[in-house]
Amino acid sequence: MKSRPAAITFIFITVMLDMLALGLIAPVLPKLILNFLGGNATSAATWLGVFGTVFALMQFFFSPVLGVLSDRFGRRPVILLSNLGLGLDYIVMALSPTIGWLFVGRVISGITASSVPTAMAYIADVVPKEKRAGAFGMIGVAFGVGFILGPGVGGPLADISPRLPFWVAAGFSLANWLYGYIFVPESLRQEHRKEFTLRRANPVGSLALLRSHSELWKLATLQFLAYVSHEVFVIWALYAIYRFAWNQTTIGISLALVGVFTAAISGGLTGRIVAWLGERRTLYIGQFFGAVGMVIAGLARTGGLYLTSIPVISMWNISFPAAQGMMTHRVSEREQGELQGAIQSLRSIAFVIGPFLFSGTFAWFINPKHSLYLPGAPYYVAAVLLFTAMLLATRVEQPQFDQAKPIPSGIDKIVPPKGIAASTVAPLIDPPEENI
Repeated sequence: MKSRPAAITFIFITVMLDMLALGLIAPVLPKLILNFLGGNATSAATWLGVFGTVFALMQFFFSPVLGVLSDRFGRRPVILLSNLGLGLDYIVMALSPTIGWLFVGRVISGITASSVPTAMAYIADVVPKEKRAGAFGMIGVAFGVGFILGPGVGGPLADISPRLPFWVAAGFSLANWLYGYIFVPESLRQEHRKEFTLRRANPVGSLALLRSHSELWKLATLQFLAYVSHEVFVIWALYAIYRFAWNQTTIGISLALVGVFTAAISGGLTGRIVAWLGERRTLYIGQFFGAVGMVIAGLARTGGLYLTSIPVISMWNISFPAAQGMMTHRVSEREQGELQGAIQSLRSIAFVIGPFLFSGTFAWFINPKHSLYLPGAPYYVAAVLLFTAMLLATRVEQPQFDQAKPIPSGIDKIVPPKGIAASTVAPLIDPPEENI
């Protein structure tokens, strides 16, 4: 069925371009804020924090709304609306005459960038249950590619003009909307659609779904710990500058390495490991590697050793698709959008909590006023959270179809698509029933 590769390619590109667009503006947003405030660094730092918080809050409130809307009207219109809105929003930010307009643009981008949960629900619609973890691993590839290319392209563009990255990001988003409008089919059957209710759409109500099943609640709890742990990377650059006197080039290289390992492990290993060990084992093994990597980063006394923590921490990426897959097994086909919206709400809460937790921990333990000097403390806190999540994961039941079996070869191998060619992941997919 010709629509199948087009649809899966579109989902991959949607997530990648979301990350690419965010990465494009990451190097220039602080500079643009600084320009609006006449070079006042103190005020700029405050505004930058406000921008980050409001983005997370918009994700928290609107991810469940988009998820439930996708359960009612289908995945395709919600994803297309998000892509169109994101593209138009970047144009607003490119033309912003004041910081107030830039703030409005950031609010809108927080809402429209909530399409990732609907993309996840699309995958859950068309991929067999036993292969969803591998397919979700491809989303990790998209994150990695976007994370590599975005800042690398955005920086040079910003040197030409601080507005240019916004225009390029808008072009990517609008091109993706046009591609999806022309080629992408609907994935959610009419009989699987569910009525829209405010109880399901509000963030508190959406979290009730996670409490509806004890196993789902366990998975949600351990994933929340993992999401909070992931926010330790807010101090990555500052920690490297403080301890190893890294310059911006070295920091950029280290972040690019994170993206490379994320893409390689998510796309090249996740599916094979899940097929071999099952989702539950993959989940807690990935968290174990993440915790060990955090300890290595905290103990590192040289920049070289700090870099060696990257591949170890990156093995953690196998656990996120495994958890996603296990969670989709525990709700009906009519609730996949609601589930993904609730998961995104958890991420948003972690995004608000994590930066304050880890930056505050770092500041406290390097403060000369305190007797205990322990600059690696944020990484140790993250390691404790991940070890706790790992222990919880060992107590989660594993679906029968995930029992360990020999590593498949050939058709079942999940690899990142060359040139984003969907044919490499097509064997994972059951074709959508409808082609809207």
